[in-house]
Amino acid sequence: MTLIMGAVAYDPKVVTIWNGFRTWLRDHDLPFDYVLYSNCERQVEDLVAGRIQAAWNSPLAWIRSQRLARSGGRAVRPLVMRDTDRDLTSVIVVRSDSAYEKPADLKDQAVGVGAVDSPQGTLIPRSFLRTAGLTPGENVTIRRYDVGVGLHGDHIGGERDAARALIAGEVEAVAVIDANHLLFGREGTFPAGSTRIIGQTAPYDHCNMTVVDGSTPELVATFGELLLSMSYADAEVRPLLDLEGLTAWREGRESGYVLLETAVDEDGFYDEQGRVTAAEYTP
Repeated sequence: MTLIMGAVAYDPKVVTIWNGFRTWLRDHDLPFDYVLYSNCERQVEDLVAGRIQAAWNSPLAWIRSQRLARSGGRAVRPLVMRDTDRDLTSVIVVRSDSAYEKPADLKDQAVGVGAVDSPQGTLIPRSFLRTAGLTPGENVTIRRYDVGVGLHGDHIGGERDAARALIAGEVEAVAVIDANHLLFGREGTFPAGSTRIIGQTAPYDHCNMTVVDGSTPELVATFGELLLSMSYADAEVRPLLDLEGLTAWREGRESGYVLLETAVDEDGFYDEQGRVTAAEYTP
């Protein structure tokens, strides 16, 4: 039997990455193949239905996988994750010449965020603003930049558009993942010295390799062991790890998704059965 994994085709490099990993895994005696999806929702549904055995899931897809599986009497777990998926934060950024010092100062102002389904660029920051007393649509305006909807923020287009809007004076603040704040500075989207951070979320985790119960446990165990054994010192896999943005695979964990769970419930993005209930979301 072959272990089939799902991945979302958010970028052409996904094919390069998983073609390379497939060759390496097969060379290490794991019957492995993958299928590509155009959006995260279909991938989640196929995983829980058992049509694939593993899914390289966004954090939002992980939340939905849990809820769909639970409602159907099944269970999912995070097999592995990248070292770079742990303990991330999102930041609230303003222009350096503005008077804002803390998130609460943004009352009655406009804040730019990423796509509607971006955990790091929209959902978690919206929840963070609520903790500062800012209710989206009431005393703060949220301006979304919907790029790549259906990919759960697995791109930087929406956050980059929001960042450009900040510099252009179209919004008073933006929410971006901390790594993108640094990237936008390096690439010039944020000119040197043009921005300040006035708020930062608590740490959260990002993607994980989700597996569903009852799906060829021996193959799943071998899959996890092989991924964890990949070494950055191996010249064959190092370019693939670089493309996927990691230096090592780590054991999966569930503890880093509390902030996103809260945000999903606050925004009514999914219901408890894993149904899509976000009114403005069409993947």
